[in-house]
Amino acid sequence: MDSRYLRSLIAVADSGSIADAARAEGLTAAAVSQRIQALERELGFELLSRAGHAAKATEACIALLPRARRIVSEVALLAGDADDEGLTGTLRIGAISTALTGMLPGVLQTLTRQAPGVRPVIVPGTSRSLHQALLAGEIDAAILVRPPFELPRTLHARLLRQEELILLARRRLRGDAAALLQAQPYIRYDPSAWGGRPAQRYLDDQGLRPTLLCDLDALETIAMLVADGVGVSLVPHWNGIEKLAAGCRMEPVEGAGGGLYRRDIILLTPAQGARPNMLRLLAEAIPAG
Repeated sequence: MDSRYLRSLIAVADSGSIADAARAEGLTAAAVSQRIQALERELGFELLSRAGHAAKATEACIALLPRARRIVSEVALLAGDADDEGLTGTLRIGAISTALTGMLPGVLQTLTRQAPGVRPVIVPGTSRSLHQALLAGEIDAAILVRPPFELPRTLHARLLRQEELILLARRRLRGDAAALLQAQPYIRYDPSAWGGRPAQRYLDDQGLRPTLLCDLDALETIAMLVADGVGVSLVPHWNGIEKLAAGCRMEPVEGAGGGLYRRDIILLTPAQGARPNMLRLLAEAIPAG
């Protein structure tokens, strides 16, 4: 059995679409379909239930997916087994959107320069989804917002940045944070997102009830909307916001007694990972602060 076929099956099961899986793997939809059909012939049962453009994993497929993921993961480690330094093979790095643009470009340059045998695979996602992917062994490391709960001992967290909460508004608007939040449409960083909780906590602490325009878990989009004069927002001061919010005020907001609100960005890795040297090099390549 070709492990690449299992990888294609996993991609289809995760995306729910042969076309999406094909794009992710750099293959044609026909090639992915042929791989699935070959697996079905070898195993002797149906793996996907097809309906139009959608492809849903059958109960039998769902039952074998955990083992298939382990097999694909173990195969990916083979190249590193022949390398005494453990710096050969794939390293799957999950990252939230602001880390993708503000942090990872320089990190990847440093990592691949110091370890040419490492092939980084970048997996974008929300903090919540990346945390789950790391627990499931689908990625090797994640750059995300610190979860609002205690992490299990099986994971190791390293603090990378502390991003203070700021008022984001057009420069032409006058008034302090409280006045602007009450007077202007409020573009809310989704409070159900881990990174959006400090903004909601600030509003609750100050007793502010702005007029909500919309909820978004997309900081880049929020910055562009504010820059276009659509409304105001409370967002973390991430690396790269200045490129998107030219012409905007960026003022830290404080609570009672001068306390700051912030979100912590961490590098999350397994405490006992299969690629310790790669993960060490990755951590060293990320500038803290």
